Amino acid sequence: MTTLTYVRNFEAAEPAARFRDLLASEWLKLWSLRSLRWATGLGALIVVAINANAAFADYSNWPHYSQQIKDNFVPAWSYESSFTDISALVMMLFTGAIGTVAVVGEYGSGMVRTSFAAVPARRSLLAAKAAVLTALMLVFGILVTAGSFWVSQAILSGRGVGISVTEPGIMRGMLASAVLAPACALVGMSLGVLIRHSATATGSVIALLLLVPLFFTEDRYWSAVFKHAMLHDAWRYLHKIPAIDGAFKAQLPYPSTPGGAWLVLALWPVVAVVVALVVVDRRDL
Repeated sequence: MTTLTYVRNFEAAEPAARFRDLLASEWLKLWSLRSLRWATGLGALIVVAINANAAFADYSNWPHYSQQIKDNFVPAWSYESSFTDISALVMMLFTGAIGTVAVVGEYGSGMVRTSFAAVPARRSLLAAKAAVLTALMLVFGILVTAGSFWVSQAILSGRGVGISVTEPGIMRGMLASAVLAPACALVGMSLGVLIRHSATATGSVIALLLLVPLFFTEDRYWSAVFKHAMLHDAWRYLHKIPAIDGAFKAQLPYPSTPGGAWLVLALWPVVAVVVALVVVDRRDL
């Protein structure tokens, strides 16, 4: 009697990638982009230099200021020199562009095919990229904001008009400036996922973050509502310290609120990431 023996070969299933592994992978991919490293360093230097230049202009022109300006310089004008409106716009441009490069660079090189082949869970992979980008840009925002404040106040202290970070409202403004960086970067990332073309995506970032707010004004209710829903205007409102907050509100027929401004800064990146997660799982490569 012959006995037939059947032997089954079981292949060990490859373990699924853990989210922390995806985070490590996305960090390596992001930081290996030479353009991203250059943009991050150059952007930080330019923003700090703009604010230092504003402080130095006040330092140089101080003897020519009227007594009224000198009396009201601290804390309002002294703080405005530490992070100017122009520097905020430049930071928004740089961080938004960094967000698009983080995605478009991978699509352009074809590496995205390898990434999705290794990790079919596209949403998890993009969520890891968003988390790494958020952490990187938050550190960028904190360093740039703190560096700008320290340099500008060091310059203004030469005229005896420097202020401390403990001044009421300063920390709120600095936090809003720091959070603005990851918020714009995630918007840029989302546009990169949608468009997948470097120049077009970067142009869309400029249009959405910098040009669209120019079409809205404060003189009509619905126009003011849309204007307050823009990232730059939300930052601008939170950047005003209590010493001049009342006068700033008095100039606006339909002023925003601190809670509304913080909500805008939170919703933009959240909506951007949700849109990117939905799109990346439904579109072909």
